[in-house]
Amino acid sequence: MSTLEEAAFAGDETAFADLAGRYRRELHVHCYRMLASFDDAEDAVQETLLRAWRGRDGYDGRTYFRAWLYRIATNVCLDETRRHARRQNASPGEMVWLQPYPDRLLDEIAPSADQPDAVAVDRETIELAFLVALQALPPRQRAALIARDVLGWPATDTATLLETSVAAANSALQRARATMQQQLPARRTDWTAPRPTAAERELLDRFIDAHERCDAAAAVAIAAEDLRVSMPPDLLSFEGLEACLPLFERAFGPDRDGDWRLVPTLANRQPAAASYLRRPGDTEFRAFKLDVLRVTADGLIGEITTFGYSRFPAFGLPPLLSD
Repeated sequence: MSTLEEAAFAGDETAFADLAGRYRRELHVHCYRMLASFDDAEDAVQETLLRAWRGRDGYDGRTYFRAWLYRIATNVCLDETRRHARRQNASPGEMVWLQPYPDRLLDEIAPSADQPDAVAVDRETIELAFLVALQALPPRQRAALIARDVLGWPATDTATLLETSVAAANSALQRARATMQQQLPARRTDWTAPRPTAAERELLDRFIDAHERCDAAAAVAIAAEDLRVSMPPDLLSFEGLEACLPLFERAFGPDRDGDWRLVPTLANRQPAAASYLRRPGDTEFRAFKLDVLRVTADGLIGEITTFGYSRFPAFGLPPLLSD
């Protein structure tokens, strides 16, 4: 053990908090992948650190401390999924708990001199489509796939994480991989860039411009024919450009609720825009919604996932914009 670990497990609460705190953000991302909710992941991390502190006498000193924390975090998430069994097998339109993850917080996870084992968060393992597909897996299969294919852990460590045999862990992994192949979009390999490309940023600029000019034709011009729009908090989803046209008319037409100002941001390694609405008679643009975009290989918007303005604080976004 290091000196810090010795102090932490000798009962020095400050030392333990310092030691465990080094892994807080990556544990949060791990719990987020398991639960698909930023807020639930925050609660899970708090519970993980509490269980770790209370159970520190059970740490044998031989297991890698990071792996020990991950095991606790995984069990916390498995307990959480058991409490919310109704979430299993939900369709994307039914996933009201789905929340975006700000890139500014994902960027906190990166290798450094103090944490050479830290791993940067790859886009293909954090995109919303991947998160949605993960939720179709039974919880233990989900944990096995995250450990092996996302974290890159060997079979023996994955078995230890799940407190099962290597054979059972490998079986869970194979079943999970088969399900993911069915759930993920066929062209997932088209969006493996580590973060939005210059072309995607330009498309986001056009998306923002169409909103601020209330130009429905411009919005339609950058949308794919099979555009999908979903609104997780409201249990709403629309499939196909034709079905989405009334949304554009409602947002940009003469009967719209007001004028728009949009702020570019990044969520789940995808381009996103925070929308502010100024209603008639108001002098301020007020927080309204957050749109996360998936861009197709053809350079069009293939999917828009819309979240409420309650997510703005996590993104460091203000509640109001002045004209």
